[in-house]
Amino acid sequence: MSLQDDFRPVIAILTMHDDRRMFRGNYQNFLDIVQTGESMGYVVYVVTVRDLNVSGPTVKGYTYNNGSGRWTSQSFPLPHVLYNRIPNREDERKPSVQRKIDECMHSGIELYNPFFFNKWNLFEWLKKSKSTQQLIPYTRRMRTATALGTVLRSHPYLYLKPESGKAGKGIMMLKFQEKERLPYRLKIQSTRKSTTYKAATLSKLWARIRKETGHTPYIMQQGIELALSRKRPFDLRVLVQKNGKGQWSVTGVGARLAGSRSITTHVPRGGSVEDPEKLLTDLFGEEMSNTLMKRVKSTSLLIARQVERGSGHTLGEMSMDLGVDELGEIWFFEANAKPMKFDEPQIRRRSLERIFQYSAYLARQSKR
Repeated sequence: MSLQDDFRPVIAILTMHDDRRMFRGNYQNFLDIVQTGESMGYVVYVVTVRDLNVSGPTVKGYTYNNGSGRWTSQSFPLPHVLYNRIPNREDERKPSVQRKIDECMHSGIELYNPFFFNKWNLFEWLKKSKSTQQLIPYTRRMRTATALGTVLRSHPYLYLKPESGKAGKGIMMLKFQEKERLPYRLKIQSTRKSTTYKAATLSKLWARIRKETGHTPYIMQQGIELALSRKRPFDLRVLVQKNGKGQWSVTGVGARLAGSRSITTHVPRGGSVEDPEKLLTDLFGEEMSNTLMKRVKSTSLLIARQVERGSGHTLGEMSMDLGVDELGEIWFFEANAKPMKFDEPQIRRRSLERIFQYSAYLARQSKR
């Protein structure tokens, strides 16, 4: 093995400062990343945008002290790679944050995860390739009542989603049944429960939708009749990451079954973690299930490559939600540039190791 192959870059997890508790973000996730990195021989720490000064020889960072069971600050060498875990879009969009990220990139620090995705952009990027175009349900920006009415005539079952949503927040389901006295049915999901609003006219429906969405940009998307398990829809949650050779690979596939009254499959909203092979075998039989799992993996890699091409940036990882309909066709619903942690232990372990394998690759590339 050459010296260069054995090179261990310094990795910093980038987040935002917090006056009350040092820094923001998912502390448990950060701890898992730090401990994994250390066990693999890396120097790894948490740094805030405010503390990251690229002109000095060292920066103030945070690490976990096992003895005291606390996060403590100390001086660290400048990072070779920044793993971007800024927790929300509002922070990431701030001019001061953008300036700091640009400054890092110009000083030769590699950036892993440039930014959050916007749902509309994702669909636009995927439409540009024939291979990924057929995976996306009919999707339009939701701007006027007239446009919504027109779409409902050809697609009477829709999902309304915020362009920059996260973890199922703000998603609504809309059904149009022309023959009913109240033909419009809007299912609105709040944190724990969902309520159904029925309307006789499009204008009444639109007034209610506007009340829910405010000024947030939304998309409207054709609802797909998914294959059901225990009379509930499920989706496949796939984690794709770049490996130590800088190539996209599937870290793991999980399944999420929707809660009994939930619009989405998110676990905090009553969804449950399931075994994808078992779900698919129960529905389609063993042979078809094996074929589907292979197709899900190859489709995920196809999507990741196309999203990266469309974004015009080097990406390192993403999770995506795919659906399987009653005929065994695969559909793409969304991708997340900063994946939440997977509950499946083997996927979780591999995902943490991959962060460092790909970071080492990134740092080696920049040394050439």
